[in-house]
Order: sequence, then C-alpha cells, then structure tokens
Amino acid sequence: MGWIEAGETAVADAQPYVPEGASQGPVQAVSAMGFPSPARDYFDGGFDLNRLLVKDRVSTFIMRVGGGSMQSAGIYDGDEIIVDRSMPVRHNSVVVLTLNGQLLVRRWQIDGQRVGLLCDESTLPVVLAEGDDVSVFGVVTRCLHHVR
Repeated sequence: MGWIEAGETAVADAQPYVPEGASQGPVQAVSAMGFPSPARDYFDGGFDLNRLLVKDRVSTFIMRVGGGSMQSAGIYDGDEIIVDRSMPVRHNSVVVLTLNGQLLVRRWQIDGQRVGLLCDESTLPVVLAEGDDVSVFGVVTRCLHHVR
C-alpha cells in the first residue's frame, strides 16, 4: 500500500483499505436489513415541488415575510409564503396587499358590505374606509416555515 506525503497531490499508488478476511472480489449479493419499503415499487424518480405546491405557475410567487403579525395563521418572521394571484379572495383568506402604499400580509374579513383586515397585533380588524388605497396582490396558499 502506497503512502502519500504531505503536500503531494498524486494518488495514483493509493490502494483501498480491505480488512483481513474480507473478499476482494466484486459484491455478488446484498443482504437487506429490515422490512422492504412498499413505496419502492412506486418510485417515479423524485418529486417536483412545483407540482406539489403550485397550482398556477404563471401567477404564483414566493415572498419572504418580515414581522410576526400573522403567527396565528402559522406565518412567522423569515418564513417564505407562496402567493397565487389567480385565486379569488374570500372571507378568511390570508392575502398579500398594499394598503396606502404599505405591503402587508393580513386575513381578509368580509362583514356584509364592509371589509376588514385582521392580524395578531389587534383583536379587531382594521375596517377599510372609502379613501383607502387598497390593492390585493394575491392569496397566500402555503407557508414554508423554517425549522430552527
């Protein structure tokens, strides 16, 4: 077995370590341990996160959240949210919107003809007034939460 001196880069004469009594030929059989996975027969080569998480690729975006105002919805500071612009906004939808020039993530509350925005910072929703400049960017469909 050849040795490599410190500073040398060639490994041409290096030999793999083989314990005493071990076969040096190719492995003929592999001994499986434990119960074989039933999913082994159904493996199709991987999974595509777009297929699993995104309904409409053209109108879906990922955004990083800053702040903890939506923790009751499971959205924490630093999480990424998946936002779909093609989905309709419904009562209790979590939405990304601009309100008077400020980008926000809020829960959309509909009460008759009034619309309110709910977050963890207050127990009552902020009711939208007629003069408010509101534009809904999209509906939050998923939250990619960091496990720390």
